[in-house]
Amino acid sequence: MTKLYYQFASIARSLTRDVDYEVDEEKKTVVPTESGIEKVERQLGVTNLYDAVATNYVHQLGQALRAKELFHRDKDYLVDAGEVKIVDEFTGRTLEGRRWSDGLHQAVEAKERVRIQEENHTWATVTLQNYFRLYDKLSGMTGTAETEAAEFGNTYGLSVVPIPTNQPAIRIDQPDLIFKTEAAKFAAIVEDVRERSDLGQPILLGTASVEKSELLSRELSKAGIAHEVLNAKQHFREAEIVAQAGRKGAVTVATNMAGRGVDVILGGNFEGLAHREVLAQGIAVDSEEFAPAYEKALAKWKPITQADGDQVRELGGLYVLGTERHDSRRIDNQLRGRSGRQGDPGESRFYLSLEDELLRIFATGAVSWVMDRTMPDDEAIEAKMVSRAIERAQNTVEARNAEIRKDVLKYDEVMNEQRKVIYKRRQQVIDGEDIHDATIELIEERLSEVVDQQIGGVFAEEWDLNALVLELQAHYPTTLSVESLKPYDDVEDVVALVVDEAVALYEEKSEKLPGGLDTAKEIERDVMLQILDQRWRDHLSEMDYLRDGIHLRQVAQQDPLTAWQKEGYLMFEHLLEAVDDDYVRYITHVEATAPVLASDDDEGLEGALTNVDQVAPGATELPAHSASATGIAAASAKPAPVREKLGRNDPCWCGSKRKFKQCHGRP
Repeated sequence: MTKLYYQFASIARSLTRDVDYEVDEEKKTVVPTESGIEKVERQLGVTNLYDAVATNYVHQLGQALRAKELFHRDKDYLVDAGEVKIVDEFTGRTLEGRRWSDGLHQAVEAKERVRIQEENHTWATVTLQNYFRLYDKLSGMTGTAETEAAEFGNTYGLSVVPIPTNQPAIRIDQPDLIFKTEAAKFAAIVEDVRERSDLGQPILLGTASVEKSELLSRELSKAGIAHEVLNAKQHFREAEIVAQAGRKGAVTVATNMAGRGVDVILGGNFEGLAHREVLAQGIAVDSEEFAPAYEKALAKWKPITQADGDQVRELGGLYVLGTERHDSRRIDNQLRGRSGRQGDPGESRFYLSLEDELLRIFATGAVSWVMDRTMPDDEAIEAKMVSRAIERAQNTVEARNAEIRKDVLKYDEVMNEQRKVIYKRRQQVIDGEDIHDATIELIEERLSEVVDQQIGGVFAEEWDLNALVLELQAHYPTTLSVESLKPYDDVEDVVALVVDEAVALYEEKSEKLPGGLDTAKEIERDVMLQILDQRWRDHLSEMDYLRDGIHLRQVAQQDPLTAWQKEGYLMFEHLLEAVDDDYVRYITHVEATAPVLASDDDEGLEGALTNVDQVAPGATELPAHSASATGIAAASAKPAPVREKLGRNDPCWCGSKRKFKQCHGRP
């Protein structure tokens, strides 16, 4: 499988965009063309790519092309120590331990030629919306909620209430500057930074990705401008960098992880500077010399930072320079919000180019208007038309993302109702609820259904008694035979006979278990829990397959959501029936061995173990279950038989009436 990922990564590199495949960046889709499919078939040596169902070449090709065109290094992910790590588009931080599903992460690893790690499978998921709605009380606080007020109201029923700032905001938000090319934009940014840093004004430059932050860092280094870089690769220094971002003359290049919610102190943080100075002297934090040295450093740096802070305020405060607009206005507002905190002066401005992703994909009308103007590449324009077009583009992206979240929530509502039923039933078992009476009822219900399915609705002379007996044997160890059922001509009589026998056998087996009924109840909970988990996992996989292809119902003029709700309900009904059926098959065949001595010197019991005497046909095999402590204690009251050397065909010493080789002599 690993070789397949590398093979398709190589194939994807050989294909040409807009010739062998088409990319829709807005919808995040990549579709191969006829010529592209023919090229792939020739390279793989197959006649039809879509015939290889077992190896799923089509899926592999799709993921390889998505990895190539839609997932970019140092923007969507970064490679650290030979490992592909996802970068959160909103916080700019790496998501440790998180991996893309459905083979996409492996496709990206193959693209980057690093070691492909084993694919993970998520068995259970819940949307954030439904997770939050599990709480009885829900509230929150953020500085950028107003742009999402409608979604908060629709999804959670929460109203957004603006709270006035502690001090009046006096930050100046300058209009955007638009350039034709990215190179001209970065040149203008470097010149602006040089002029302001020479005066001593602190500057925070915001970038949309790790890649752009490193590109800007290289341009600043070429111009000889000292600066700090804060991105997902430098996240461990985040607190230190942000604490001093307001120092006089400081220049900080950061992704959107730049200390959101943190006040950038003008003049710098004197406590951080004092701490750094003491450590630079080689004094350990846990040493006796640290405290007096730290107090001395504090006394030194406090007046310095206060004086620097006053000078910075006179220069206009922290200058926030955005190098491009984000898809969401919230992220732009968060970047601006680093400046002008607590009534401090500040200024912000965004530098844009027509090559920026947002303008290129969404603001096409504004781009055409600017391109048609005859102006030098290094000349910027301030046009309300372009600014409005950018805002409309951001609104379009936000509306699209909100619609996607809304759509996901609609589909998850079906799963959420199913999840509540299964988890409630599962929690009852975990909490130790007695399900013995429910087990008896299930045995009665299932066997009644079995009899009705086999011989119901037909005349007695048409009954297939052989099939009925085989099905009964699969559900419980029946002693009934075809001959014993021939005298009956009424289905109800057969049902009563079967149910009475099954319940009597189960009750008798429960009483004979070590520990009696208490052990039986624990085994019932154990078996039910494992069957619930197994069947629920299978159901989730089936629902995933259904979800992947449900949109194709539109071709047949069907509403995919309605089809999802209807078929999801039918599949869930089948799940509940399968759980009950498996449970009856297993619980009626479970037997317990007699107590086993731990050693010849130990008079105690290692434990009474249960096992499945006969695995029911069509059911998934379960591992052995250990009996309860109650059962062990009850069993230990009986004297354990002394083991002696037995032949393989001798009756087992435990009294099970089975041969030794089939009981305790089994390998």
